[in-house]
Amino acid sequence: MGSRLLKRRLEDVQRQLAQARESLAVLEEQVAVWNDALDDARIRALVSETPLQSKEYDELSRHVMVANAEMQRRLSEVRELKTQRDELLREWTPSDNG
Repeated sequence: MGSRLLKRRLEDVQRQLAQARESLAVLEEQVAVWNDALDDARIRALVSETPLQSKEYDELSRHVMVANAEMQRRLSEVRELKTQRDELLREWTPSDNG
C-alpha cells in the first residue's frame, strides 16, 4: 500500500475509532441509568404485585436487553477498529512521512 494511501486509511480508521469509542461511552452511561431504573421497577413490581407494574418492569427489561446487545455490538466494533489500526501501524515505516 502506498504511503499516502496508508496514511489516509490510518487517519480514517483512527477517526472511526474515536467516534465508536464516544458512541460506546454515551451508551454505557445510558445503560447504567436504565439498569438503575430497572432495579427500581423490579422492586415496585414486587411490592405492588400489580399487573401494570409487572408489565412496566417487563418492558423496561426488554429495552435494557436490547441496549446491552447494542453495547456488545459497539464493543466489538471498537475492538475491530483497534485491530485494523494496529495492522496499519505495523505496515507504517519511519520513511512513510508523506
